[in-house]
Amino acid sequence: MNGGEALVATLVEHGVEVGFCVPGESYLTVLEALRRARGRIRLVLNRHESGATFAAEAYAKATARPGIAFVTRGPGATNASIGLHTAKQDSTPLVLFIGHVPTAEMGREAFQEIDYPAAFGPMTKRVIEVMRPQDVAAATAEALGESIAGRPGPVAVVLPEDVTEGEAGAPHIPGAEPRVALKPDPQSVATAAPLIGAARHPVIIGGEQVNFEAAHGALARFAEAAGAGVVSAFRRQDILAHEDAANLGHFGLRLAPYQEKFWADVDLVILAGARPDGATLQGFSLLRADQNVIHIYPEGAAFAQSSPRVALEADVGASLEALGEHLQGAPAKGRLAWRAARHDEHIAYTTPGLGAMGYAVPGAIGAQLARPDSETVALVGDGGFLMTGQEIVTGVQQKLPFTVLLFDNGMYGSIATHQYRRGGREALYGTVMNSPDFAGLARAYGAAAWCVERTADFPAALDAALAEGGRPSLIHIKTDMRDLSASGPQMDE
Repeated sequence: MNGGEALVATLVEHGVEVGFCVPGESYLTVLEALRRARGRIRLVLNRHESGATFAAEAYAKATARPGIAFVTRGPGATNASIGLHTAKQDSTPLVLFIGHVPTAEMGREAFQEIDYPAAFGPMTKRVIEVMRPQDVAAATAEALGESIAGRPGPVAVVLPEDVTEGEAGAPHIPGAEPRVALKPDPQSVATAAPLIGAARHPVIIGGEQVNFEAAHGALARFAEAAGAGVVSAFRRQDILAHEDAANLGHFGLRLAPYQEKFWADVDLVILAGARPDGATLQGFSLLRADQNVIHIYPEGAAFAQSSPRVALEADVGASLEALGEHLQGAPAKGRLAWRAARHDEHIAYTTPGLGAMGYAVPGAIGAQLARPDSETVALVGDGGFLMTGQEIVTGVQQKLPFTVLLFDNGMYGSIATHQYRRGGREALYGTVMNSPDFAGLARAYGAAAWCVERTADFPAALDAALAEGGRPSLIHIKTDMRDLSASGPQMDE
């Protein structure tokens, strides 16, 4: 068994079912082993390495299992790094296998060589360099386990060409170990419970760990027991049903007016499985000195950004269940009435939140593969589509029936908005662009496509797109460049 075969055997042993790749000559034995294991692992051929890691990251989000991607050295790895960054910031388990220069050439600035621990260390949980074929299986198992341990995140595995080509003998293929549960400290729980009981207007900010642990039920039960409102952290709108009585909306890049108003009343903040990122915390200015903070997160480093009164370095589901058991009696009627009023304001208002450009189409591929019985719809702008939209042909090759709604305003709208606010229309420079016939382009890739120029024509096009089976569909929606936000035009005539 060579090193490449040992790697794939370990993936099979761990139940990996899907991998994403852009091929490279530095990991040919891995590709051959994947070919022989094609009945066990589905290998998705992407058109760009960012598409491979974006798709793997979305697959991992939807399954709470490590997303797997394979790329080659140098340019291939750097192209893939945006997916590592996304997985790090989103706490998503992802393992990136990188074909590398032979061990004898390492450290000599060989062709396409990169110092991966130095380059990728800050955007991963760990970079593992494997120096012997005999160690590939153990390193692979270690990377898979590390990606889901504690706070989930990305791990890069660097595989020199001679390591995957070399003879590994008959290595032990480690089996999958269950993730170690992180239980909350009982004394900390006992300290936090009275703070919850004494608060007038407690609000929970729920984050990525709720999804990873499938702790949605625990969150909903705790919110009812405490009478607390729930706000989803940046891009975590799915932690609680939209209509749930506790749902007070989503904290995006800017608070909605009703959120700014109710936040002034909040005297207790419970960060539940949320990394205290700058978007959710509004440039780290959201939390006030007069607010008590209880922070639940599996990585202690996060507490430096929230300065909590009580820190629970633990899993969010178990912590919320333990806190709920310590609460005494039903929540006060005044607390529930305040929450109900804020929920009504949430139902009447929506606000957008934005993330990394280029994620939508490869993300739809990963999501559709992870949940084949679900209807997957990707929303993307013209700028984002022009970065990774070619991945729609990957969806065609894989026969995936997702739908892309492509909003075309002929500009990098978010940046243009800032330019306009600073200097009017004359300030729009380096942001306005020509758009191709996106519907024609999608058809050329083999997808079904429609172009919509009038609002009245959209429902019929959407019905037709959703009815397509066995391949992607795209609706090219031409919009006015002034319409950059759900809250209305951002520019004058």
